[in-house]
Amino acid sequence: MITAGIDIGSITAKAAIFEDGKIKATKVIFTGYNAEAAGVKVYEDVLQEAGIDKNAVEKIVSTGYGRASVKFADKAYTEIMCHATGAHFLSPHIRSIIDIGGQDSKAILLDDKGKVKNFVMNDKCAAGTGRFLEVMARAMEVNLDEFGTMSIKSKKPSRISSLCTVFAESEVISLIARGEGREDIIAGIHESIASRIVSMIGRLGLQGPVMITGGVARNAGVVHALEKKLGMKIEVSPYAQVNGAIGAAVLATAL
Repeated sequence: MITAGIDIGSITAKAAIFEDGKIKATKVIFTGYNAEAAGVKVYEDVLQEAGIDKNAVEKIVSTGYGRASVKFADKAYTEIMCHATGAHFLSPHIRSIIDIGGQDSKAILLDDKGKVKNFVMNDKCAAGTGRFLEVMARAMEVNLDEFGTMSIKSKKPSRISSLCTVFAESEVISLIARGEGREDIIAGIHESIASRIVSMIGRLGLQGPVMITGGVARNAGVVHALEKKLGMKIEVSPYAQVNGAIGAAVLATAL
């Protein structure tokens, strides 16, 4: 059986193709201003990557904030459900997920079957999300891909007290003016993100083992800061960014 999962996020659109219970191909593109067009494009791209004709795909599930824009999907599920299913597929032992996307962050508790027991979500503020990191990287004049590795080199992270994106950017500019080291400021940014995420998780009650998903999972600095705050190892899958699409493709096999 061949199925597809499509996850339309605020910054990126992701797709996954499943064939006989295995990941055949995945794809990530920028969503842009037209979520519907992004859904069509990422689906076409992942089919090409998999070498599969669209007529061979039996079921399609969409997810993400733009899931309703995927008109050709057979069904749409919430990102909470799809991230839980994707994480359980990749690592069945996982009991908690920290998902940090472009404009929101969430924490999800799973049972041993991969079903959602409880979750909390921050979708009211960009602080602690991918968008927050983009703003901070621009302020520091550092490539976003280098952001994580630079912060790990810090010996004395700067203190950034504000959790608001606008005020935190002002703090960063002040720290630059004071001559604090770039690595230390970047480490402080990551620690402020970790503090916000841990505060959110506190309302839920984290249970290990823990996996991080979403595009921010690629940032080693955020993962390192979270591990320090939580006092536990966090699993990072090579498929972290496409976890929601993988979960959607898994759920499509049951339709």
